[in-house]
Amino acid sequence: MPADNMKIDIGDPLNYAGGPRQVKLSDQIYDRIFGLIVSGEFPEKSKLPTEVELADRLDVSRTIVREALARLRDEGFVVSRQGSGTFVQRQQPDKAGTGFQPVGSIADVHRCFEFRVSLEGEAAYNAALRKDARDTGEIERTLEALETIVKQGKVGAVADFDFHYAVACATGNPFFASAIALLRPHIDFGMNLARSLSLRKPRSRVRQVQDEHAQVYFAIREGDAEKPRRAIRHHITNACTRLFEGEGS
Repeated sequence: MPADNMKIDIGDPLNYAGGPRQVKLSDQIYDRIFGLIVSGEFPEKSKLPTEVELADRLDVSRTIVREALARLRDEGFVVSRQGSGTFVQRQQPDKAGTGFQPVGSIADVHRCFEFRVSLEGEAAYNAALRKDARDTGEIERTLEALETIVKQGKVGAVADFDFHYAVACATGNPFFASAIALLRPHIDFGMNLARSLSLRKPRSRVRQVQDEHAQVYFAIREGDAEKPRRAIRHHITNACTRLFEGEGS
């Protein structure tokens, strides 16, 4: 069990003069729980697992979970009721604070893909440099969930988002995770459309998409930062091309 208030050195790939940056473990756990909320695993108005259950699931101490929940409470995502537990109050950030316009056209879907190529490419790069066993385990879990979805012949947009969000969380940089979370409505729109189209194509098409996810995972696990950057940029570019050429994701 990691020590309370432990800080993880995530390095400084941009070589800022201030030296290596550090991210508190409680901030990483905040990102994880926040991701479970925005993904719908913990829906609005639902009761969260207990601190003990969350600590066991996320492999951290109760103190770390408590710090993460306190931040979620401060930001209005959860509310604690004495004697009842902690409940999800809302799943998405206030629209006024997102800075992202809603999807208004197919052109917006294309612009979102274009933005994601840059954003998620850098996320994958940093994830390879900074990930720990907990991070790779979470990415692997989401990849396995996607594999189950593929075998069941379902759309799987939620599981797809969870994979990409897990990569962002593995960076140790909350800005990557927050940016992906804020883009959730835009990403969901594109993923649902693309994956629905893919179900109309030969099974090999769906297999190709899943193989692209697997390549991202293995490249991150390997630790060569350039490989996952190329892999996820290739995957997102392919998804956009397949969608707009009518081939599905």
